[in-house]
Amino acid sequence: MPQNIFSMAYKSRVFSISLLKFSYMSASVSIPKKIHKEIIPKQYSLLEYLAREERAKEKHEFYNGIIIKMPNSKFTHNLIAMNMAYALKYILKSKKQSYFVLGDGQKVYIESENIAVYPDALVVFEKPQFFGGREDMLLNPIMVIEILSRKTSVYDRTTKFDLYRLIPSFKEYVLINPQKIDIETRYREDNDLWRITSYSTQNEDIDLKSLNIELKIADIYENVVF
Repeated sequence: MPQNIFSMAYKSRVFSISLLKFSYMSASVSIPKKIHKEIIPKQYSLLEYLAREERAKEKHEFYNGIIIKMPNSKFTHNLIAMNMAYALKYILKSKKQSYFVLGDGQKVYIESENIAVYPDALVVFEKPQFFGGREDMLLNPIMVIEILSRKTSVYDRTTKFDLYRLIPSFKEYVLINPQKIDIETRYREDNDLWRITSYSTQNEDIDLKSLNIELKIADIYENVVF
């Protein structure tokens, strides 16, 4: 049985990305003039970011003017992301409704915050919607999957979740630990009420309520060696 199942009112505010990612920009920090230009990141417009990203060899995320290079993912991370996407696609094919399963190459744009991010995988229900008609700027995922890492775990669990929650279509968040069998789902039961469910054994099935399906944990961690 899944463990630690409970509902909670999730009302934390979205943190300022500039303060989270660049703590030196806080008013409490004094920046010497001689290094000021070196550490304050250049501001870009959204159009400038999109133009740069089309030419870039690596992926970057956009945080309301600030461009941040994404870390390179490792073998186990990539394996789990592919396993998850394949398992979702296989089961959703039997549904009467249309679902689209996409990988880590698809940007999600959070319009209210002017932020563009790359989830590890996502699901869209019925009809994808795009910002300005651009297919690289998806607006309406119903589910987002993130594979955790030591560097991004806290951010994915907190601030990035707060950002995704601003998307009206977003109903479920799946966090997968690549270091051990450890999966957490967060399902939106009401606007600020999320049911959080944790799974920690291989013989369980995870219940994805937004899609009305179950996935075998063994399929998600297939060929993963701890």
